[in-house]
Amino acid sequence: MTREELLAAIDKKYKDIGQDPDTHLSGLLHAKPMTYWDFIQVDALLGLQTQRTEHPDEMVFIMYHQINELIFKMILWEISQVAQATPITTQKFSMHLDRVSRYFDMLSQSFVIMGDGMEKEQFMKFRDTLTPGSGFQSAQYRKIEFASTELINLIDNRFRATIDRDTPFEHAYNHLYWQAAGKNYDTGDKTTLLNNFEKKYMEDFITFMKEYNTSNLWTKFKTLPKEDQQNDTLRNAMRHYDHTVNVSWVMAHLNAALKYIGDGTATGGSEWQKYMHPKYQKRIFFPDLWSEEELKNWGVTNLEGHE
Repeated sequence: MTREELLAAIDKKYKDIGQDPDTHLSGLLHAKPMTYWDFIQVDALLGLQTQRTEHPDEMVFIMYHQINELIFKMILWEISQVAQATPITTQKFSMHLDRVSRYFDMLSQSFVIMGDGMEKEQFMKFRDTLTPGSGFQSAQYRKIEFASTELINLIDNRFRATIDRDTPFEHAYNHLYWQAAGKNYDTGDKTTLLNNFEKKYMEDFITFMKEYNTSNLWTKFKTLPKEDQQNDTLRNAMRHYDHTVNVSWVMAHLNAALKYIGDGTATGGSEWQKYMHPKYQKRIFFPDLWSEEELKNWGVTNLEGHE
């Protein structure tokens, strides 16, 4: 594009929105040149790590989880582009699915940073300062689940038969699989962990659940041309994402936790073994893409050909 063409394009851009192009050009003249640290907001980002103890390895724990949250944001950003595309093409769907899978592949492989990156003695001391907080309370991770599959696939296995598309979202929310980590279904009592989480995010979750009810990855996949839905490459990509999120990443997390706390109680007081291990809740985003035998052995044996 020549300078004349560029100026003409700028002129048109601002006139189309009722703005004076010369004013914007004047602003550009007086603006400071962009720097890497301003664009990335490096100083702000590096100022977000605040230790509660003097144990050095607490910094590893904080930064690792902050990195996770940044990756979660990237994943939600990619899924939102699929959700907003109407209609969605197979090419665009596959592109964003591949990106999301790469992010989760990285997360699955990254637990060695925390698993081998902290001294157990230090961890067992600074972890008490987290109480009653817990990684359970990652709202972005819950949103990734909502954005990936139909809600019924996230309902506690014990209650799926009682919930359908006519079930109020609030009722479905109260029977999500991870409620088992902080709720006694016999009494209805919830732990401080769960009460704090819901006070902060429940309203946002309900809104998000409604938004992605018909625009999640699984629903959008089923809008693709039938022949593309049967494409082995795409189906294997879907299976890879499903298995990575719901088995590989979860087991990496679980094994890291077992290394440090064994059968101990989580900082939030959650019965984390009841909801984390995939063999119990059988969290599966795309159940129709797996055989009966694979579904039966979900989280128990390595599923050949999931990649």
